[in-house]
Amino acid sequence: MAQPLRKKNTVGGRIFTAVNSTLLILIALTCLLPFVNVIASSFASTQEVVAKKFILFPTTFSLDAYKYILSTPTIFKSLGVSIGVTLVGTFVSMVLTAFMAYGLSRKYLLGRNIINFLVVFSMLFSGGMIPTFLVVKSLGLIDSYWSLILPVAINAFNMIIMRNFFQALPDSLEESAKMDGATDFGVFLKIMLPLALPSIATISLFYAVTYWNTYMNAILYLNDSNKWPIQILLRQIVIVSSGMQAESGSVDVLPPAQTIKMAVIVVATVPMLIAYPFVQKHFTKGALLGAVKG
Repeated sequence: MAQPLRKKNTVGGRIFTAVNSTLLILIALTCLLPFVNVIASSFASTQEVVAKKFILFPTTFSLDAYKYILSTPTIFKSLGVSIGVTLVGTFVSMVLTAFMAYGLSRKYLLGRNIINFLVVFSMLFSGGMIPTFLVVKSLGLIDSYWSLILPVAINAFNMIIMRNFFQALPDSLEESAKMDGATDFGVFLKIMLPLALPSIATISLFYAVTYWNTYMNAILYLNDSNKWPIQILLRQIVIVSSGMQAESGSVDVLPPAQTIKMAVIVVATVPMLIAYPFVQKHFTKGALLGAVKG
């Protein structure tokens, strides 16, 4: 049996591989080291953070910053609010986005081009903050968790990615299913959605990050501090730790300001980093498949 031919590893090829690997390692370190510095600084003492501009490993390990963050009794409630809004919001957004994307991907849909134009138009022009606030107020959503979900339930960019994914699927799948007696709803649920899992995983991550980082909508629509998500509470903690005026009773003790800021970044970022590995294998595939065909 003939052996497969192997490409010769030339001097130029080895040089290219070495240079390419070096550049990729440097880029990876550029992205990774700042976050390592943030984590290390959050566990360092105040004196060490002030004395050193860059920390990769703290010489004096301290949990004061995290003890301070956890000292406020509302931290766990705010975490629960953020988790609940993220889970419910992501589910609602994915249901609405998937239905709309599939409908707009069907060439026989009446008014399809007009609706697609309006979707793209909304990416370029919007009503603005004040008209949106008036709409939310008129719907009675002020001080409601739904005010953090419904105004951003469908993202036009995410919908277009998913629509392009459905368009890339062969029409013969739908035709053969209908010949076997499947309805439009059955084709969508039993055939299209299982094939769209990479795209669903990718867009779900986009939505989850958006809901987890909800800040401006919470500032605008939530007057009750007991309903604040974690991002707003962390902002209050940073304000107090910096010696500025904040809501009375938010925290109990004066913390080391610089380490508190680092710990706040960790608390706000780590949950999404934990969720990412579960969808990472679908992430690149889903984004590319949805972006190939317009």
